[in-house]
Amino acid sequence: MLKRYSFWLWVVVALQILTAAAHSLSFIVTPVAANPTERQLLDLMANYQSDMGAGIHRSMSQLFTALSACFPLLYLLGALNNFYLLKKRVEPGLVKGFLAIQLVVFGITFGVMAALTFLPPIVATGLVFTFLAVAFFMTPKVEPGS
Repeated sequence: MLKRYSFWLWVVVALQILTAAAHSLSFIVTPVAANPTERQLLDLMANYQSDMGAGIHRSMSQLFTALSACFPLLYLLGALNNFYLLKKRVEPGLVKGFLAIQLVVFGITFGVMAALTFLPPIVATGLVFTFLAVAFFMTPKVEPGS
């Protein structure tokens, strides 16, 4: 079981879904200011709208929400792709190609999280990247024309 790439890919799917779900919780939690400086910061982020050009005015909170929505969507896309590949039982060569692409994307994501965020997203992205690498290296190499 531990020598089959499909097992490790199922682990990746579960981790990707858990990461997406955990990050989605941030949309239902309202930040609470602990002091006057934080209160002012939250007020400015929510209410001050910068001119983004072409008549578009957005607050930092709106921009942050838009970018924050992309993180769980990225992980959901990865999980659904992997789930589809597993359910369709596609050939290992195709799986290995998809995993290579995901290793690049989720590796960059892990680097960004490690450099710019805090422990939970660093651990979650690190686990996804690590198990993607395990699944990639456990996937048999299929020679062209065989």
